[in-house]
Amino acid sequence: MDGPIFPYNSNSVGTAFTRACAKLRIEDLCFHDLRHEATSRLFEQGYDITELGAVTLHQSWNELKRYTQVRPEHLHRSDFA
Repeated sequence: MDGPIFPYNSNSVGTAFTRACAKLRIEDLCFHDLRHEATSRLFEQGYDITELGAVTLHQSWNELKRYTQVRPEHLHRSDFA
């Protein structure tokens, strides 16, 4: 099978997101903010840099670290003990 599994029009996705934010009265939220949030949560769950890059399509740590905001309380998880 060639081509995308879920074909979509990127303009349609962006338009739907913008409409949803307007309907829910959410101000100052960009679709790209979701990528930032997801990257941070995956990092907190223990994904390493290589795994995160594969999911987010960042090609280097320098690109990836811009979007990764780790909370200090997640640096000392009990599962590392």
